[in-house]
Amino acid sequence: MRVGIFADTHDHLDNIRRVVALFNELEVDCILFAGDLVSTFAVPPLRQLNAKVYACFGDNEGNRTGLMGGFKVIGELREPPALYNLEDGTRVLLAHMPSQLRNCEEDYDIAVHGHTHRPSIEHDANGRLVINPGETSGWTFNNPTVALLDTSTRTAEIVPLNTEKPLPSWEEDRRSRAGSLNNERAD
Repeated sequence: MRVGIFADTHDHLDNIRRVVALFNELEVDCILFAGDLVSTFAVPPLRQLNAKVYACFGDNEGNRTGLMGGFKVIGELREPPALYNLEDGTRVLLAHMPSQLRNCEEDYDIAVHGHTHRPSIEHDANGRLVINPGETSGWTFNNPTVALLDTSTRTAEIVPLNTEKPLPSWEEDRRSRAGSLNNERAD
């Protein structure tokens, strides 16, 4: 399986839209989100994803109830550490802070966390892959990144977001989607 991974969006709507475009273009099978979306207004762009999202809360979420409701349309959102079994049987432990992975008694194959805003791919003492996709927002280090995971080879890579390519305005994007939806209904 090809899995898209991101974290620490901190309400950066343009970069959230870039993540959506990238993951849709790459046709990922599912998506992991390691917390700190922050506000409910950051959920609507995620509705354009073509794959299910498995997520956990971060430490900066504002309206947890609203986020939980918004995620019902795009996937699952749980308290960390959250164990998810992917379609191919890979067990992923998803947390926001690295400390939430320590002393975890869950049996898992791959761990994902965010919080530090620094991308990394490592192996723990048990040889399991541990991935931090870095910050999607780019607010802290001006280097927005995501990660891609191949569950069959248990390898991952850090991918920088292309912030040079201009995005259509949110309003233009919304109108375009509404127009294509109306055209589909007319057919």
